[in-house]
Amino acid sequence: MFQSFRHAMTWLHTWFGLALGFVLMACFFFGSLSVFDREIDRWAIPASRFAPQPMPSFDKVLRPAFEDMKPSPRSIEFMRDKVNGPMPEHFDTVRNWGAYTTHRDPMLSLFAGYVVPNAKNPDDGVRGNRTIDPRSGGALPDDQLKIGSGFLYPLHYSLTFYWKGLGFWIVGFAALMMLVALVSGVVMHRKFFREFFTFRPKKAVQRSVLDLHNMMGVLALPFHFFFAFTGLVIFAGIYFPVSHTQLEPLHELHEQHEAQTTGLPHDRAGVAAPLASVDDMVREAQRRWAAKGMAGEVGLLSLRHVGDANGYVSVFRAGTDRIALVGDGIHFKASTGEVLREDPPRTAVDSLNTFLTGLHLQHFRHWLLRWLYVLGGLMGCVCIATGFIFFVEKRKKQHAKQGRQGSRIVDALAVTTVTGMLIATCTILIANRLLPASLPSGWPPRGDLEQYLFWAGWVAAMAHAFWRSAPVASGQPNPAWREQCWAVAAMALLAVGLNWITTGDHLLKTVGEAYWPVAGVDLSLLVCAALAVVAARKLALRAAAVGSVNRLEAAHA
Repeated sequence: MFQSFRHAMTWLHTWFGLALGFVLMACFFFGSLSVFDREIDRWAIPASRFAPQPMPSFDKVLRPAFEDMKPSPRSIEFMRDKVNGPMPEHFDTVRNWGAYTTHRDPMLSLFAGYVVPNAKNPDDGVRGNRTIDPRSGGALPDDQLKIGSGFLYPLHYSLTFYWKGLGFWIVGFAALMMLVALVSGVVMHRKFFREFFTFRPKKAVQRSVLDLHNMMGVLALPFHFFFAFTGLVIFAGIYFPVSHTQLEPLHELHEQHEAQTTGLPHDRAGVAAPLASVDDMVREAQRRWAAKGMAGEVGLLSLRHVGDANGYVSVFRAGTDRIALVGDGIHFKASTGEVLREDPPRTAVDSLNTFLTGLHLQHFRHWLLRWLYVLGGLMGCVCIATGFIFFVEKRKKQHAKQGRQGSRIVDALAVTTVTGMLIATCTILIANRLLPASLPSGWPPRGDLEQYLFWAGWVAAMAHAFWRSAPVASGQPNPAWREQCWAVAAMALLAVGLNWITTGDHLLKTVGEAYWPVAGVDLSLLVCAALAVVAARKLALRAAAVGSVNRLEAAHA
């Protein structure tokens, strides 16, 4: 079928890259934005624009907030088909409470789980979530969307397509095929190391685009391979599930054995018990960490079997000083404060797993490395985008002669994926600043409406890309590239202006106060606008040059 192994790899690289590049582009771009997801949250929620706070007092701040929480209507609705008989009206048994924060979070995320008495699976339950100001315990409005951590971050690994977990599977398959594409790309390029330094921007478009594609692929090869691989490792539990399979009984036995080994109760005792001072437990955990030379703040606080004699409190350290994602948990008996267990040193295999997971999720405190992550992700975007353009440039004249529409379709999809994705992102930022704090009765929640507008912006960009793609069918450039670049520039500037108008936090103020979360988002939008203008002007010059050549050819004909 193929003349050589190298030709087979070329075919594999081309067609798998084309078919899955649209998914991988979203993974890379939104993964890059997710590096600063908490900072985007602060831009999107002006009430959170204050300095990050440590975990507050449980006894004074967190406990009243937890006791006031209830399951979310969405969680109850999701559970409705998983119960025997009608859904209970009240959920009195609290399974767990939890509070989570990072060194970049001004706000504090709370979550609670509740037992559903007549659930078909006893392990299933309903959940409640709340975001509070840790300084006062006051709740922020429930319908405010954390655009960074609540939307863009999950978008990069799930496409927010949660039906039967299909989004996770699509991204997982794309990541697996990306590993194949990387290997096949190395095989294709016999002059591999030469690609580090070869870029000829003044050559023909097809040549310069291929140079840029090769250079970005080679320079960021370790980054791309590592993140595709570790992403698959992190979600291995989804791709190779243990529960709901023939291994489920073994999984249950393992959990029971682990409870016996660790001394942490697996089930409720069914006997009510009071809750001792959790603040005292936190102080004891911090004393023990300091004694080991690991003094630090609390990152995660969890209470299991709330109000039960088997209840226990787990205090996990915020490991921002290390790459490995470990918490050095210390577990206390909830009713007495007695130490039940201190997590032992990890095995070599477990240490490697936590290191790889931590390196992917980058919870550590290292700003330069974060920006290198962004650079690596954007290099991946450039590599994929130039692959699309090269595919079209190589084939569009031949397709035009044959009357085929393949290049036109691919080009329109490329516009949708590259500039359309930027338009969608600017759309949600603009919507965030324009939508009123409270919407009329009968409207969807504000956060949901922002997401709807994001997808509407992307669909509009796709419609425009296909509508303007007719010239590609005759071998000409698609004007949608240039027009959407101008749209991106205008929308990015509008988002910056709206942030100033609606909050008063203009760049002179945020830079002067060194409040970089908001200033950084505004500056990034301005850089995006500048690059979009440069790209639009270059595309206009190229379109004019191509038009002149075509007119000369027509005159000679």
